[in-house]
Amino acid sequence: MEKLQSLNWLLGDVSQIVITVFNTFVIYAVIIIITKLNGLRTFAKMGSFDFAITIAIGSLIASTILSGSQSLIQCIVGLSVLIGLQALVAKLRKKSKSFEKTVTNTPVLLMKGSQLLEHNLAKTRVSHADLYAKLREANVTDFNQIYAVVLETTGDISVLHGSEDKKLSDELLKFIDTSDKI
Repeated sequence: MEKLQSLNWLLGDVSQIVITVFNTFVIYAVIIIITKLNGLRTFAKMGSFDFAITIAIGSLIASTILSGSQSLIQCIVGLSVLIGLQALVAKLRKKSKSFEKTVTNTPVLLMKGSQLLEHNLAKTRVSHADLYAKLREANVTDFNQIYAVVLETTGDISVLHGSEDKKLSDELLKFIDTSDKI
């Protein structure tokens, strides 16, 4: 019996495990329903606000599943409020350009062609090592292949590249801060 109690830290309380399994099934079902109602954009990380909501949802779910003290209803209400806020912000962003500018970051050009935009790299705190890693990841073998490198609103780095004889469409740079200063 003493050996069994010494393993309690590993095995946990059986009733807590049953509660965890039940909470997980219910929250999973609620997430499917909320995603179906709110659309695929629910967990997209299209902007910093979307990313923050996704992190908050993950934290809320984890604390409910793993903590016996958090009620399931509190989690469902919290999830509904977070998804409702996301839907409201998305709607307001469509209606108001000034609101969109307030809650959304602007993508920043880090390279224009083969030219590094040092000021933008410094302002966005992107190191040369990080930039070169993204170039390698995009299979860039020559700086002449690069049309543009963009730090997206999500924090991802996009590399637009191709053969030397093609030209980058201005349409692709439409919403990007293309200045060499932020």
